[in-house]
Amino acid sequence: MSIELNFDVPFISDLALREKQIQQNYRPIIAVHKWFARRPGALFRGLLLAEFDNSSLSESYYLSHDFAGKRIADPFMGGGTPLLEANRLGCDVEGFDINPMAFWIVRQEMASLDLGIYREAAQRIVMELTKLAGAFYKTRCCLCGNPDSNAKYFLWVKQQNCPDCAMEFDLFPGYLLAEDRRHTANVFVCSSCGKLTEAEDRTNPGACQHCGQYISLTGSARRNECRCPQCGNISRYPRPDQGPPKHRMFAIEYHCPICKPSHKGRFFKEPDAADLTAYKAAVTEFHKTGREFIPKDEIPPGDETDRLHRWGYRRYDEMFNDRQLFGLSQSARLIASIGDAPSRHALATNFSDLLRYQNMLCRYDTKALKSLDIFSVHGFPVGLIQCESNLIGIPAGKSASVGSGGWSNIIEKFYKAKSYCRAPFEIKIENRKKNTIFCRGEWIGERLPTLEEERKKEISLHCQDSASHDLPPKSLDAVLTDPPYFGNVQYAELMDFCYVWLRKLVGAEVPEFAKPTTRNSEELTGNLTLDRGVDHFAEGLSAVFRKMAAALKPGAPLAFTFHHNQLEAYYPVAIAILDAGLTCTASLPCPAEMGASIHINGTGSSIVDSIFVCRSTGTMLRKWLSETSGEFAHIIEQDLDMLCQGGLRETPGDIRCIVFGHLIRLAIWQLRDRWDPANSTSEKFSVIGSEVESLKSKHAIERWLKNRTASPLRPQVWRVRDNSKTFEGSSDAIPF
Repeated sequence: MSIELNFDVPFISDLALREKQIQQNYRPIIAVHKWFARRPGALFRGLLLAEFDNSSLSESYYLSHDFAGKRIADPFMGGGTPLLEANRLGCDVEGFDINPMAFWIVRQEMASLDLGIYREAAQRIVMELTKLAGAFYKTRCCLCGNPDSNAKYFLWVKQQNCPDCAMEFDLFPGYLLAEDRRHTANVFVCSSCGKLTEAEDRTNPGACQHCGQYISLTGSARRNECRCPQCGNISRYPRPDQGPPKHRMFAIEYHCPICKPSHKGRFFKEPDAADLTAYKAAVTEFHKTGREFIPKDEIPPGDETDRLHRWGYRRYDEMFNDRQLFGLSQSARLIASIGDAPSRHALATNFSDLLRYQNMLCRYDTKALKSLDIFSVHGFPVGLIQCESNLIGIPAGKSASVGSGGWSNIIEKFYKAKSYCRAPFEIKIENRKKNTIFCRGEWIGERLPTLEEERKKEISLHCQDSASHDLPPKSLDAVLTDPPYFGNVQYAELMDFCYVWLRKLVGAEVPEFAKPTTRNSEELTGNLTLDRGVDHFAEGLSAVFRKMAAALKPGAPLAFTFHHNQLEAYYPVAIAILDAGLTCTASLPCPAEMGASIHINGTGSSIVDSIFVCRSTGTMLRKWLSETSGEFAHIIEQDLDMLCQGGLRETPGDIRCIVFGHLIRLAIWQLRDRWDPANSTSEKFSVIGSEVESLKSKHAIERWLKNRTASPLRPQVWRVRDNSKTFEGSSDAIPF
């Protein structure tokens, strides 16, 4: 037993918290393509080292390793973090995912690529795009008159026709364009004259600097109702019967290289005649060109895509304006002409990732003053104000770009990601200074051309349900995974947005792209549209765990991360573990998400995962088998203290998830010898539920959850200890 003894919770928690703040700096590999809810690489590196290296984790973590001969599988590879970390450490890896986008992303993360050829091809594309479309992203500086200033973001407001007087009017929810956090003043749009005006007081901006009218804070559109400024009629929005919504360009944030050295703050302007003419020119060019690479796929019904239908979107291409469609179609045409297949596939991946910013669902962050990509929340939020980014990007020297969402941004991030594969590193904080520690001899991929003696690592990736794949028995040294989060998080519905374009571009070369959608009836998520519930989740998870358990060597670990706000969501996890004939030997806490993430912030959700470590045979530490409420409280307190040492300020949500993890671990222990995998799913839920309720009562869990409040400084300790002296001294293990 190694992970259970060697995993250093404070050490890995500190690393995980730092990594999740700016994950791309710690694990540049994630910039290959967007995927959702990626767990910290530090977490899985820590698990692998704890299992296969007997040194202190804090010492071995920054050293180079080569676990040649070890074979690791991930049955739900998603963005590939466990596989990337295992591959980097010299292991052979086998990954599965039913989503073809997940398969493609992980394949591109690990694919061999000549960076010189890639860089040359990428630069050629940017040069050609600049010739074709560069003029469409130029604007005149309001300060110096420079006509070649670069537009960073075009801001558009949705419009609607009044059903009474037929007037077309704007659906402004409010008139604040930019806050004074990253600009010298607050910027407002005047509801009377449409010009931009600045004010020091955000709550009382005063009069417009241009027309003298008082600046309104609230717009005419709110809670799906809008008032016509001409006749006063109140109508509803959206109106899907009228098709996709119309937009009007009302503001531009731009960059003037001439003025920037002496200018404080950002550059804003309302579009002038030349800006509107440039857009019309782009529309004209678009209608002249072919649409070979533009998908016409219909948006199918779904929990998330129904939101698009309510706004009148019926096809994926309707979510882009004509300037974006022109730039994207030309980008795809240029990529398709590249002869070098690895570079073509890499740039196709860049193209797919670029789509996140090149669409008319992106929003503008009035605080950070940047574009929020379509997946900034795990859904399809349709706002009233949309942000169009500069397609080409604005290079700023030293591998940096001004703004976000352009080709220059995507290419540089990808180049850094693939460079990291050749020379991976860790960031070590010493005396408040960040030091980059390169792990010589480690790399990501199948082979490293620079090695004098070629060392090949086996990589087997499968676009299929892992439960349907026959793995040799007793062939795996570990299974590490981050299984689906049971809930209505529709990754397939979201990824179709990129997939329909990528399939159009490279589908003929990729057999895994044969299907027109990434959706799969066997996907392990709750889905109201497809009537997929918790029984489906439990049965699917059980089938996968049984398959993995049969392929594990005796005593080898199946370790996975999980958290949920509802205790009942853990029942399928317990069912899957018990059906597989495994025992849960540990529930270890570790931060795994960033609390400031848009989809988490303010929701009360936990950022802490429970790492469930499961084995077919081994030992259980007696100190983790609580018999009283005091002993259980002691286990929770120890976890919280270790997380505190790692820098976490726990929330009630974090505490709740830690408690749930240990409850499920104890329930599995109690049921392991009397579990019947042949029972029906409903019977299994009943057995788990009864055992958990018994443990909750025995350990006074309701009292714990209600009375415990988060403390930012962790001064409080749960003081009730029944027979705690014996409990704390019990470090022996029970074999199973």
